[in-house]
Amino acid sequence: MYDISKVKDIEIRPITKEETLYIVLRNHYSKIMPKLTKHFLGGFIDGELVAAITLGWGVRPVHTIRILFPSLDTKDYYEIGKMCLIEELPKNSESIFLSKVIQYTKEKLPHIKVIFTWADGILGKPGYVYQAANFLYGGYIMTDLYLGSDGEKIHPRTSQRLSRTDDTKYGRRPTVDFMEKNNWTHWKGKQFRYILFTCDKRERKKLLRESPFEWSINYPKDVDLIWQYLDFDTRKWITTTDILPYNKDSGLQFNRTAIENLRIVKTMERAKKFFW
Repeated sequence: MYDISKVKDIEIRPITKEETLYIVLRNHYSKIMPKLTKHFLGGFIDGELVAAITLGWGVRPVHTIRILFPSLDTKDYYEIGKMCLIEELPKNSESIFLSKVIQYTKEKLPHIKVIFTWADGILGKPGYVYQAANFLYGGYIMTDLYLGSDGEKIHPRTSQRLSRTDDTKYGRRPTVDFMEKNNWTHWKGKQFRYILFTCDKRERKKLLRESPFEWSINYPKDVDLIWQYLDFDTRKWITTTDILPYNKDSGLQFNRTAIENLRIVKTMERAKKFFW
């Protein structure tokens, strides 16, 4: 266990994708790494890597920023793809690490005007770490996912590949018959939208005026989390406040990217044992 005073002195510096994978696959609830990553940053305490974060873009970079702020382009913003700390760090370490990353961004990447991110409400996360770091909240969207028989999270695109019946890259969404046969469930939940301005106050005011979203500190909490699951008998969505039965420790069966990431990390571990 690390003392909080050590965490306050955490050092931020660039790391490799493989080092990021090593932290993420052992400590993060999602084993998927964003493809459009520009910067891999690590947090070090006494020379030991204890945290990692990625800055880049999601699957539709231009679309994302133009929806948020019509005058901006991809060169003006980064999206937080992954942020992960080792479990041995004390409470509030995430907020400290994030504040250090923001400071690093302002100093080393001064062209960046906005940092954007999503909080996975569908996985029970309202975004408390972003709230503690003074991000602004801009509402939510409803998203969906599938759960395998052991609680493994299956992305909709992965589900299309698994349920396809021809040679196309992606098939249609899984049918109820397919889900029943494979013991899958289909869920909907919220994704919460957050931003932090790293530009000056004048630019911030301009961007707030042009954005179609209302940005505030009226943050969502646990009570704002809701889920819907598809009832196979009635073909209707049932609303519930019980968190979906997602198992972050489930074995990886379906997501090829996560399986490959795990293979890379295991190779790194074997190399460390051999050379050290």
